[in-house]
Formats: sequence, C-alpha cells, structure tokens
Amino acid sequence: MTTDNNKPEVAPALEPPAGRTPWLGLILGAGLLAALGGLFYLHNHLVSVQMETSALKQEVAALRQTLSAADVNAVQTIAALRTELENIRKEAESSSEEARRAARRHAEAVAAKVSKTLSEQQQAEKQQIAQQIDEIKSRTEQATARLTDITSEVSGVKSEVATTRSEIDKTIAELRRVTGDLGVLSGLIATNSRELAALKALGDRDYYEFSLDRKAGPQKVGDVVVQLKKTDLKKNRFTVEIVADDKRVEKKDRTVNEPVQFYVPSKARIPYELVVNEVKKDAVVGYLAAPKVRTAAQRL
Repeated sequence: MTTDNNKPEVAPALEPPAGRTPWLGLILGAGLLAALGGLFYLHNHLVSVQMETSALKQEVAALRQTLSAADVNAVQTIAALRTELENIRKEAESSSEEARRAARRHAEAVAAKVSKTLSEQQQAEKQQIAQQIDEIKSRTEQATARLTDITSEVSGVKSEVATTRSEIDKTIAELRRVTGDLGVLSGLIATNSRELAALKALGDRDYYEFSLDRKAGPQKVGDVVVQLKKTDLKKNRFTVEIVADDKRVEKKDRTVNEPVQFYVPSKARIPYELVVNEVKKDAVVGYLAAPKVRTAAQRL
C-alpha cells in the first residue's frame, strides 16, 4: 500500500507470538553460529587450497622452467652430439679417403717397383740370353773350326794310316820266312824296329822286345825266363838259356836274325820264336814272338 506522496508504508514489527519461548531464538542463533563457523572453515580451507594451488602453480612453473632449461640443454647436447657425430663422420670419411689415397699411392709405388724389378730382370735375362747366344755362337764357331781341323786331321791321319799301311804292307812283303833251329818254318822275321812294328801291326803273334845283359842274370820276357850265357861279337853269335814250364833248354852259338824255336806245351802247340837282331859285348837285343793260339785248357 502507498500513500499519496508515493512513499512506502512501513509494516508494523511483528510481535512474537504469544506463548512461544525464547529457546527458538537460541537455536536459530546456534545454527547461525554453526553456519558461520562452517563458512569460516570453508573460507579458511579455500584460502589454504588457494595457497597450495599457488604453491603448486609456482612449482609447476619452476618445473616448467627447469624442464625448459633441460630441454634446451638436451637440444643443445643433441645438437652438439649431432655436430660431433657429423665431424666424426667427416673425419672418418676424410680418414677413409686419405687411407684409400695412401693405399692407392702405396699400391702404385709397389706396382712401379715390381714393374721396375721385372723390367730389370727382363733386361738382365735378355743380356744373359744375349751373352749365352754369343757364347753359343762362339763355341759353335770354335766347334766348327775344331771340326774343320779334326776333319783335316782325320784326313791327314787317314792319309798317314794309308801311307803307314802301305809301308807296312811293303815291309811285310819284304819280310822273309826261314827255317828255325828246330827245322820248323818260322813266321815272318823282323830284322829291325821298323819291321817289328809292321809285325805288331799285323797282329798274328804277341811280340815282346828285350835287351839281355849277361851280368844281369835271368830275365823274364813274356811268359818265359831267358838268361844270356855268352856272346861272340866278332861272329855275331850268342848262347842263351830258356826256362819254360819248369823245363830248362840251352841254345848254343845261335846267329843274328835266326829264329830260336822252343815249345811251351801248356800254352801253345806251335813253337815260340826268339830272335836276336843285334849282338853286343855281354848283351843282345831282340824280341820274343809268342803264338796267340792257346790249348783248350788254356782257353778255359
């Protein structure tokens, strides 16, 4: 309700109902106090929570700052590591390339050395081969010259042999056969060294030259023993004693170039012939002709 001057009317204060006790006010006051206490507690708790939240925010901010710093350090460390790894890689590549270059240089040096050594060896071998070829040529020339000389010598020897053979044939043709002191026709008789050489070349008998000295005593001639007993220089005569097969036979007053014949039954069936070509004072010079034919027992 309003008045004429549009001012509100004030309601009259309520009077406590009659018959109500003052305990209701107390209860309401207590409840209000309790409500106020709860509000105060809530306010204090809220303030505490706000303080804790603020502290947490600070810690979170600090942590974020720390994490940010750590991230920066980590990023820097990672960057540094990457840089170091890149440097290491580059150094490794550089070292590898340098190693390859060094290896290549070493290989080229070794190849050059080997090539030089091979070249020197080949040159040395060529020189050696050339020397050997020159030596072979020289030896071939020497051998050819020697062969020419030998051919010439052979021709000369053939000529000499032919001449010698001709002379031997001529000498043999001049030799004579005589009857020995045993009445057996002798072989060809040589009267000098030239004729004796011809008989040796003929090869029909074995010939042993001797020079007997009376003072020397018995001497072995061939397979018999002969001792000069006496010489007669004026008459060209001599006396000898011959021992063969343990038999002793004396040949007295034999002359120069006379075949002195005797048998050696154990060795041959034809007579041996002793020929003296020269009589000296107390010495004689000649030869013994022994037959080459042997008995069957002797040949065995």
